[in-house]
Amino acid sequence: MLQRDIAQLLATSERQYSRWETGFSEIPAHHLITLADYYNTSVDYILGRTNSK
Repeated sequence: MLQRDIAQLLATSERQYSRWETGFSEIPAHHLITLADYYNTSVDYILGRTNSK
């Protein structure tokens, strides 16, 4: 999946998504939840807090 596709999923711009991805700014919790649901995993897994998906 490309950055533009994920940005579209999150209803944000590619530029903003890139800022989150590179750590320049923090992604809001509701977007983390959307990503976790999309990838069928947990927010903790996305944040690197667990190895269990």
